[in-house]
Amino acid sequence: MKIEYFPETDSLHIELADRSGADTREIEEGIVLDIDDQGHSVNIDIDQASKHISLNKLKLRRLPLEVEQVA
Repeated sequence: MKIEYFPETDSLHIELADRSGADTREIEEGIVLDIDDQGHSVNIDIDQASKHISLNKLKLRRLPLEVEQVA
């Protein structure tokens, strides 16, 4: 999973899987879900993210992951 925030547009991109999307669905105004050809979610895009979610804190609990911080 990859989470990337773009401050110049206040948009958040969450890559759930390394696959191409085949369909796009707006699940709420400004929140778009990309779905692959099998019907699985692959990406979430949130426009005007700061109006939808809190961006100042991220909590991760008990996830078996390697953290890679990119500048």
